[in-house]
Amino acid sequence: MHLMVDGYNFINAWSKLKEIAKDDLEVARKKLIDILADFSGYKGYRITVVFDSHLVRGAQRRKEVINDIEVVFTKEGETADNYIEKYVYENAKYESIAVVTSDYLEQLMILGNGAVRMPPRELIYEIENYKKELEKKTNEKIRRKDRLEDTLDSSILEKLEKFKKRLDQA
Repeated sequence: MHLMVDGYNFINAWSKLKEIAKDDLEVARKKLIDILADFSGYKGYRITVVFDSHLVRGAQRRKEVINDIEVVFTKEGETADNYIEKYVYENAKYESIAVVTSDYLEQLMILGNGAVRMPPRELIYEIENYKKELEKKTNEKIRRKDRLEDTLDSSILEKLEKFKKRLDQA
């Protein structure tokens, strides 16, 4: 699955990131990329996040990979929607693409071109659930490591069992 995220749309849809963006948009972008990188590593998704630069005078399209997340800043006059629509049109027949945006017209366009839509609240829900699941697994591992036999390699445990049997027979 290839998730394409309209970056600013998603930041504004998630109150946690929206609050950060009020003070510092750059910090909100970095936080979003970090969150998506963790999520991608857990789910195995390929993720592209697209940020509008269409109002930035003289902006050139820029692509970079940060923590395995492809980050795209559009060029002057090109919105994230434009970039995503073009990508979906050219690639939906070759790969499974889900577009994360709350923009209704964008959703219609990408559906017509063969991608699926994912509202931001759905991705937020998935991210929050995976974090809870990860925390639960981590807590279980910590509890298990409270017992010595849970921390030892199975071959060492076998040797200790044999040693114990010899002691019991003596």
